[in-house]
Amino acid sequence: MILMAGSLIAADKDDVSAAIAKLAAADSYSWTTTNANAGGGGGGGRRGGGFGGGPASGKALRSGLIAITMPGRGGGPGTEAYLKGTNGAFQTQDGWQSVADALKDDGGGQFNPASFMAMRLQSTQAPAEQAKTLLAAAKSIAKINDAYAGDLTDEGAKALLQMPGFRGGGAGAPQITVTDTKASVKFWIKDGVLTKYEIKSTGKTQFGDMDPMEVDRTTTVEIKDVGATKIDVPDDAKKKLS
Repeated sequence: MILMAGSLIAADKDDVSAAIAKLAAADSYSWTTTNANAGGGGGGGRRGGGFGGGPASGKALRSGLIAITMPGRGGGPGTEAYLKGTNGAFQTQDGWQSVADALKDDGGGQFNPASFMAMRLQSTQAPAEQAKTLLAAAKSIAKINDAYAGDLTDEGAKALLQMPGFRGGGAGAPQITVTDTKASVKFWIKDGVLTKYEIKSTGKTQFGDMDPMEVDRTTTVEIKDVGATKIDVPDDAKKKLS
């Protein structure tokens, strides 16, 4: 019975792996990311998937091109960005800026928003890639009702709460310490393709010498328009991507 249960769990993980691979092989797809934070440490209440107060959205092509739209805070203008490999361009008040140029400016020892944004963008993964990373970090996967679920390893849970924009982000950027982390993931599949996944993560984050903050976050990524998504890159952004 133990051997049979192990075989079923392995088969469930194989099902998810195949669904992720099918999504990755699609010509294109779109997605929406929404974060719900509980408790004061994660920002309190509900917040969006970007840096502001609403869901973040994205588009991906099989060629590797990614388009991201992040809402602004308090109803302000959001941020539009395009990525391909290690190259990236994002919109600022002064026009389009490349990720490479933003990383060259350390802010003179002070916190630099453009550098922070560039590092966040560098760490961005399209859902097919992120889902593959999450599946690899899962201790095991089992089908429960209509979803495939499992807990992540300690290393996988810790990685979810790391913020690239605060690691090596210039002399003025505080270092972030992550402790007491736990995380789980759920995957939903339809017609053999990944359509949604949900990450629940808890832990404590500490910025520099500040008091640790409790984090209790649920991130939901919903995938749509598989094979029917288009990306139109503005000419000014194309110059920064080349």
